[in-house]
Amino acid sequence: MVKECCEIRRYKKLTDKQNELMARAKGGLRRINILHGSVRSGKTWISLVLWCVWIQNMPRDKTYIMTAKTLTTLKRNCLDLLETLAGKKNFSYSISKKEGVLYGRKIYLEGVADSEAESKIRGMTLQGAYCDEITLFTEEFFNMLLSRLSEPGAKLFGTTNPDNPNHWFKTSYIDRRDELDFFMMEFLIDDNTFLDPHYVEELKKEYTGVFYKRFILGEWCSAEGLVYPMFDEERHVVKDIPESCGVEEYYISVDYGTLNPCSMGLWRLDKNLGVRIAEWYYSGRQNKKQLTDEEYYEQLRKLAEGYNIKCVIIDPSAASFITTIRRHGEFTVRKANNSVLDGIRLTGTLLQGGKLLFHNSCKNAIKEFGTYVWDERSGEDKVIKEFDHAMDDIRYFCSTVAGKRLL
Repeated sequence: MVKECCEIRRYKKLTDKQNELMARAKGGLRRINILHGSVRSGKTWISLVLWCVWIQNMPRDKTYIMTAKTLTTLKRNCLDLLETLAGKKNFSYSISKKEGVLYGRKIYLEGVADSEAESKIRGMTLQGAYCDEITLFTEEFFNMLLSRLSEPGAKLFGTTNPDNPNHWFKTSYIDRRDELDFFMMEFLIDDNTFLDPHYVEELKKEYTGVFYKRFILGEWCSAEGLVYPMFDEERHVVKDIPESCGVEEYYISVDYGTLNPCSMGLWRLDKNLGVRIAEWYYSGRQNKKQLTDEEYYEQLRKLAEGYNIKCVIIDPSAASFITTIRRHGEFTVRKANNSVLDGIRLTGTLLQGGKLLFHNSCKNAIKEFGTYVWDERSGEDKVIKEFDHAMDDIRYFCSTVAGKRLL
């Protein structure tokens, strides 16, 4: 049973859903306790309140852990918020030491993306674990973590947004919850009545397709059909470049290929809009001639001619071409953020909001929007790796520079 503690009593204003969770928790928690659902639904906040209340009723001489995909996301999503909830006198932590102290209980901190993370917890005997965004964990790490929760009354607390219905957490745990000592509650954005209604309305507009279903509606659903169904030539393709809305910068984004196509896009970015002014696209396989990095560089120079290019954004795996560009000393190179799903979600948000336009000369980019589809046969969220080279360089531009300016 979870008893309310004096430090948490000051948080009297809870949503109806949060109050429901705390009332159910007083009746007893399960071995695995999961809150899932949409973004900004209040699930992380109340999960940390529950973690605080529970841990104060647990022995001081036992071992506890908090985990997330990386230590950076753990700090951003949980630790700083936990410091506010519990107060600095009750919670302190060190990312460099990967340790914290919560109400006198030592808490280990771990990032799942660390290749050695699983081995680091292998010898632990745990009383409690907190997991942020479980669908980003590897199944091996999560299974190992559960196996370490061997103290009497040990419990796991976790949050997650929905993912693919074939995700291991869905098939191995959620779908088998009746067989397990498992509690789950869904939180949706509309449950968070403390959010400004205008903010909620605008946030709902920013998510599209599969991401709207998952992060707004809280559905575990497959990605299918076009990756960018919101792309509309009448809306997003222009014959004349619109006037700038403010301070403008110019970029070139590059998806490098040798036999596979190489796609380069020239962009103007101002405070309200990103415009693909021109592009260069070449397929070594289709043309039956593979170009050298120097020949690619000459095409890059021609595309940039007449513009002050702030930087060239390029696939970080294109090591030889990056070296070539840097050797000439004419352009600054920035390795692209290559997180595919996050980049697709961001690009879709910008398209949905009318923040990206394409000059009608960018024929390959326009064509690929109509052929870039999800791989519906995959058990994971993957795109079919065909006709995707302009799509990749567009994603690099959005993920690396445009998203920070336009959202």
